[in-house]
Amino acid sequence: MSIKNSYLFQLTEEKDNCLVFKLPEENIDARCYVLEEDIVRVFVTKGEQPKIDKTWLVAPGLEDVPFNGRDRLDTSLFSLPAYKTEQGADHFYIETARMKVAIRLEGFQITWYARDEQSGEFRQFAQDRATQAYNFDGSLGEGIYHYLARDRREQYYGLGEKSGEMNRHGRRYRMHSLDPMGYDAETTDPLYKHIPYYLTYQPETKISFGIFYDNMSQSTFDMGNEMDNYHGLYRYYQAVDGDLDYYIILGPDMKQVVEKFSWLTGQTIFAPRWSLGYSGSTMTYTDAPDAQVQLHKFLALCEEHDIICDSFQLSSGYTSIEDKRYVFHWNKDKFPEPEQLFQTFHDKGVRLCANIKPCLLTDHPKYQALAEANMFIQDATGTAEEKAQFWDETGAYLDFTNEKTIAWWKEQVTEQLLKLNIDSTWNDNNEFEIWTKDAKCNGFGAGIDFELVRAIQPLLMMKASYEAQKEYAPHLRPYLISRSGCPGMQRYVQTWSGDNYTEWKALKYNIKMGLGLSLSGIYNIGHDVGGFAGPAPEPELLVRWVQNGIFHPRFTIHSWNSDQTVNVPWMYPEVAEDIKHLIKFRYQLTPYLYNALYEAHAYYRPIIRPVFYEFGGDEKTFEPSDDFLLGDAMLVASVVDKGATTRQVYLPECVDGWYDYHTENWYEGGQTVLLPAPFDKPPLLVKAGSMIPMNDDQVTFATRKETRGMKLFPHALEGQSEYTLFEDDGVSVISDTSCAKIHFVLTVATNQIDVRVTKTGGYQLPYEQMNFYLPANEKRPLFVNGKKLESQAGRFCFLVSECEEGA
Repeated sequence: MSIKNSYLFQLTEEKDNCLVFKLPEENIDARCYVLEEDIVRVFVTKGEQPKIDKTWLVAPGLEDVPFNGRDRLDTSLFSLPAYKTEQGADHFYIETARMKVAIRLEGFQITWYARDEQSGEFRQFAQDRATQAYNFDGSLGEGIYHYLARDRREQYYGLGEKSGEMNRHGRRYRMHSLDPMGYDAETTDPLYKHIPYYLTYQPETKISFGIFYDNMSQSTFDMGNEMDNYHGLYRYYQAVDGDLDYYIILGPDMKQVVEKFSWLTGQTIFAPRWSLGYSGSTMTYTDAPDAQVQLHKFLALCEEHDIICDSFQLSSGYTSIEDKRYVFHWNKDKFPEPEQLFQTFHDKGVRLCANIKPCLLTDHPKYQALAEANMFIQDATGTAEEKAQFWDETGAYLDFTNEKTIAWWKEQVTEQLLKLNIDSTWNDNNEFEIWTKDAKCNGFGAGIDFELVRAIQPLLMMKASYEAQKEYAPHLRPYLISRSGCPGMQRYVQTWSGDNYTEWKALKYNIKMGLGLSLSGIYNIGHDVGGFAGPAPEPELLVRWVQNGIFHPRFTIHSWNSDQTVNVPWMYPEVAEDIKHLIKFRYQLTPYLYNALYEAHAYYRPIIRPVFYEFGGDEKTFEPSDDFLLGDAMLVASVVDKGATTRQVYLPECVDGWYDYHTENWYEGGQTVLLPAPFDKPPLLVKAGSMIPMNDDQVTFATRKETRGMKLFPHALEGQSEYTLFEDDGVSVISDTSCAKIHFVLTVATNQIDVRVTKTGGYQLPYEQMNFYLPANEKRPLFVNGKKLESQAGRFCFLVSECEEGA
């Protein structure tokens, strides 16, 4: 189809960094917002009013948004920079200090340019498809469409927890949240989450940019799977309902795109430190008729095997009546004395997270009362609840756009869980699998089609749980878990990749899946270690999965094995000692992980990262790999092949090189090395010039305390680096007096190593000294705050009272 004159847009208004272009014949408004020098938004509506006038996903720099969302047209949280415009014969140009937007008025086809920081010249980085880029007249089919031109050399990343390789080029994906238990981590799609965002990397220009569609209905992303000779190479986004509202985020570096998108959708929740510990979980225990006995046994076996455990996740079996599950109901036959059980866990330093679900079966004791109060999502008539398949039965999903539902949910969380000494909520099975086309929601009194807010229901569910926890214990930082979600879920919860299948390739592709989430602004993540569904993992696979799991912020061994076995650290005597040491190694590294979690919260930095995230100048890092970075210093090389006893690792080009964490051998960057891969020592490298904080003393299940060591990995010859360590009690709401920051400056010269240590903040540190460590073959003397320290059995002791006071 050729573009007709009737598709000629006209600029009709320019105000507050918003330029409005109209297509009168089709009653189309296309708004172009200049939000930041490197963020421009395009918002296309039928008429002046959008289908939905609120956003829950866009929350620039915010910790939270109201239940009823933010005004979709509100731009007050953006800097709204200066820009220039120019009207041409057939184009309209918008230019900021970093980006230029060229709009062909006939068809509203847009070409995007980035300003080169060196030359000042503009280089093209994106372009709408030249033919029918938008579905202005419905000729492309139902729903909204956006077509972009595609280059075969481009690489596409993001879209959340998608299966397969990290580079999405050539595949088609659906945002259509399901419960695919036992999914194939290489091929299954769709999965649990709705993340309508991806970033593009162009190897030729080295430019990266992101595109985010603020739309909550089911959608499709075709990343070059489809081809049509009439249109050239293209990729497209299609959504079932809603308006076309997209943000272009220019890097030009990939890390800039990721961190800006994280900022755009809101702060990562700063969960308590105990959320980073090993968390036990299995459906088997709570499904057992003697569930309370089984949980006592788990706790006793942790102590017997000296497994440091910080929390346990109660699967939904605690809510059962016969073989069904009824949220907020306690089965007192299985749990005759729940308060006593929970107190025992707390006495041993183990917190509890309880599974909750947003769907009530039709024979739930409270179903009828909620149905009469219209607290469920309604059918097309708006007069009865919409029933859906749920856990082999029929039920109805709660409507979290209804204030009565939110109040009821918060009350249940408080009365049935928090007052019983449950520490957190595990928001599960919240994919809201409703497929009837015309289901209705309350819409906070305004009424709205379910499809328009499909992805918001799990977000509002977790927000309701979050608020209940905050209100019950306002002095504590909440910890929550959710399986489903959308951009913005990071404001409330930690998440994981759902019910994976137990096989070697699941370990391999879960790594890539987690990195996809990280590139999509969802940082506090992990996987079901050992595999959730299917056969029990063989001993070797379990160890390798634990080796990988200890380097993720969420570290949970969770299972529902088809042979009724349970994945636990002591499952196989022949590897139990190795797994114990790995969990203790995780505990040793917790200060580094906790600091990474704080930086995710405060500075929008991902916790785990693809290697190319930090080393994009090295083209080899873009090749498919099973490696990833933990923070910016640690290179994790997981073993994903059965029978492997060594691991080949490519070391990115780095001026100062890399150290093997365990052997402390130094390697030059830009080469592939072969490392040993024993069960008790996962291959791990550290970038030279790094400082790694750690828990210093040996600990046991019964004796845990905060001590600090700092492992120094000096530059090979000369150099300087910095590191800031965040410290607090691990649970309290942050204030000026509840935390401290210790700033380290490492200066390496050819003849000595200097560390300058300063401290700010009113928090009283729980340790009086800090031990520094150097590689065993490092002979240069160590000076801390100008004082030479002498080695005592490899330790250099420094009294924290000698920290300098920072500004």
